Amino acid sequence: MRLIKTLTGMLLATAAMAMAAGACETTLKSSDTHPDGYPTVEAVKAMSKSLEERTDGRLCIEIFHSAQLGEEKDTIEQTQFGAIDLNRVSLGPFNNIIEETQIPSLPYIFRSVEHMHTVMDGPIGQEILDAFAEHDLIGLGFYDGGSRSFYNKEKPIKSMEDLKGMKFRVMQSDMFVDMVSALGANATPLPYGEVYSSIQTGVIDGAENNWPSYDTSGHFEVAKYYTLDQHLIVPEVLVMSKKSWDKLSPEDQVAVKAAARDSVPVMRELWVAQEKKSEEKVRAAGSEIITDIDKTPFIEAMKPVYEKYVTSEKLKDMVARIQATE
Repeated sequence: MRLIKTLTGMLLATAAMAMAAGACETTLKSSDTHPDGYPTVEAVKAMSKSLEERTDGRLCIEIFHSAQLGEEKDTIEQTQFGAIDLNRVSLGPFNNIIEETQIPSLPYIFRSVEHMHTVMDGPIGQEILDAFAEHDLIGLGFYDGGSRSFYNKEKPIKSMEDLKGMKFRVMQSDMFVDMVSALGANATPLPYGEVYSSIQTGVIDGAENNWPSYDTSGHFEVAKYYTLDQHLIVPEVLVMSKKSWDKLSPEDQVAVKAAARDSVPVMRELWVAQEKKSEEKVRAAGSEIITDIDKTPFIEAMKPVYEKYVTSEKLKDMVARIQATE
């Protein structure tokens, strides 16, 4: 009887969602690699609600979470082609496509999460969003990606010496490969969905990510040592296919941008709560959290990374402006 009730409830929920989508003149398809309930997924749900209200129900969003439409690299291409309308993606995969995205992706470019917010919510952030237009994408806004740190299954990492020779998964970005190499470790670019099994089978020793991803991916189950070196504070970006954007009226374009802005504080509030929840969960599960670490050698080791990627006067100026931002 309980099973029948559960199935009935699921069918009714599905039918309600279909009716809601059917009531919209246009339903935008949105992709995210993270699972349902994750702050970025919930933020796009909030965006959908705001968008429906702003357009009197003419526009709504259907969210495909948990990499249902593919890993990030694949979904970026689908979004450029217009097969996907909206996409929440880490900035890392864009580094080889849009040079401006390399700057907020630089190791230790931000002094804190608050510093990152000030920069990305201001003129510099808008410059970076504007750069997406030349690549068949419309930048709508930035979400939080937290601070990323190394975790592994072999040993506690307390210095650069401990990193030597270890194999770490990184996002599919040349910059992140060079970052790990500069620290003396070996970088292995892999899709997010392959990390768990790769650690489990020994293809890699570990990876690097934030508290919520370390938790919700289950990586803490196979990599118990988490070192809070906080080498990256990389924002996430919400983009729209330019093909889909161009089909909207000017009024609806304004509504989409406004709804995206509405979703940012929602995401940040959920993110702070999720970070706390995830930290408590992995600590309780027995992960060893290493906080006693001198970041100075890590920061100094990034000099060749900056020299390689910050080459044009435009990018050098952007770095200088970020560093001067209070």
